[in-house]
Amino acid sequence: MISETQKPVLVCVVGARPNFMKIAPVMAAIKEQSDHLQPYLVHTGQHYDEAMKDSFFRQLGIPEPDVDLEVGSGSHAVQTAEIMRLFEPVLDELNPFAVLVVGDVNSTIACGLVAVKKHIPLIHVEAGLRSGDRQMPEEINRVLTDQISDLLFTTEKEAAKNLVAEGIGSERVVFAGNVMIDTLLNNLKNAMPFSEVLRKYSADQDLQIIEKNYALLTMHRPSNVDDKEVLSRVLETIVEISQKLPVVFPVHPRTEKMIEKFGLVEKLKSGNITCLPPLPYLEILGLMSSAKVVLTDSGGLQEETTALGVPCITLRESTERPITVDEGTNVIVGSDYDKIISSLKDVLETGGKSGQVPEKWDGRAAERIIQKIISHYL
Repeated sequence: MISETQKPVLVCVVGARPNFMKIAPVMAAIKEQSDHLQPYLVHTGQHYDEAMKDSFFRQLGIPEPDVDLEVGSGSHAVQTAEIMRLFEPVLDELNPFAVLVVGDVNSTIACGLVAVKKHIPLIHVEAGLRSGDRQMPEEINRVLTDQISDLLFTTEKEAAKNLVAEGIGSERVVFAGNVMIDTLLNNLKNAMPFSEVLRKYSADQDLQIIEKNYALLTMHRPSNVDDKEVLSRVLETIVEISQKLPVVFPVHPRTEKMIEKFGLVEKLKSGNITCLPPLPYLEILGLMSSAKVVLTDSGGLQEETTALGVPCITLRESTERPITVDEGTNVIVGSDYDKIISSLKDVLETGGKSGQVPEKWDGRAAERIIQKIISHYL
């Protein structure tokens, strides 16, 4: 309970693993401005792996949540409704001057809806990103959250064009930079060396994998793992790649479940592929920074590889982060065998696509965000 005599309260929401890296620098920037506002961190519990949550919070220096709603898993409708039901009493108790949400998970739109229906200003960090694919639940969350937000912080200039095209006034949009890159730059020196990650998490202690001579694979999107034909085709391609370049594959629980369901375990074992469990942030950062190439369907890894200068082959048909293609190291290939093999060949023969670090991906995005919030509201 926060008394009325305390500083103005900003409720910050975190819900799932992709949010953790985005909220960490925001909380740190608020701490630097503690004379002006009081943060109140709500963890919805949408990410229900408690051990993984704890490791991320500890590694990234995120303070323990003031409240954990412990929502857990469920369908999109059930999860969203439960978050809304449990979040409303929090706002009734606190009466904050604003609610800050990050990214595009169910917690983002659920808490945003509760806030605006209570006439509490909503702040969206990472606004304006669009893939154009309405089959992605995250795309629906992005569009709707932006429509109801009072202040929208973008990671790239082009995002403002998406917002204006959707009828959002430019006066509500602020180009602040990328908080994900704040976290990356703040933690790069602490990243676990790739060799240590392999020793700690791999069952095979005799791995002959050397720096800049392996591919890192991550894959969890429904479009890749929920369809047997697509998943089988991608795995066959990865197995072929692994004959030329060892592959390190931290396996997402969803992906592991579908590999087993579709009877693809032996196919996976036929390649030079080192399977690892889901990994904390500093371990993934160590693997990514030392890889020759990253193959992924993760939005965050597309950004992080661009910041690190590591070639990225994205196993999706589109991206909501086009700046990673236009300026960065990213290429979009979907699940197409020929495109994946061709992109891998380019990496092996020429070093892959070179790029540059986009504007304001400098480690100070969260600082700019909090300064703007203070000047705008307080």
